[in-house]
Amino acid sequence: MAKYEKTVYGDFKTIVENLDDEIINSGVSMQLVDTSHFETGDTKVSVHIYDKFFMRNSSRASLSVTVVGSDDTIFVSAIGSGGGQGAFFNFSWGAEEDILTSVEDCIIKMLREGTIRL
Repeated sequence: MAKYEKTVYGDFKTIVENLDDEIINSGVSMQLVDTSHFETGDTKVSVHIYDKFFMRNSSRASLSVTVVGSDDTIFVSAIGSGGGQGAFFNFSWGAEEDILTSVEDCIIKMLREGTIRL
């Protein structure tokens, strides 16, 4: 398992859309599996689950991205899991970390562009 978390400030919808676009475009085998959205008062929650096939070890890894926003305070949590082979041998060859790079890259890109701020 690998995890990336960041609190930023910006527009919730813009951040969710940018993350989704960057993650989907990060690899030909990346797929959006499902989403869930919830809103109560000024708090919004969006959960996106992605799946990617890694040829180097013939495995799949999943990426769970949760975005929670209240006003302009946005918390992004991304967790990569899977990527190992076999029932007992769970060495992922870095698949879990690799699948997270699209999230971190997107956050850095949005910071550079001024879409979000720290």
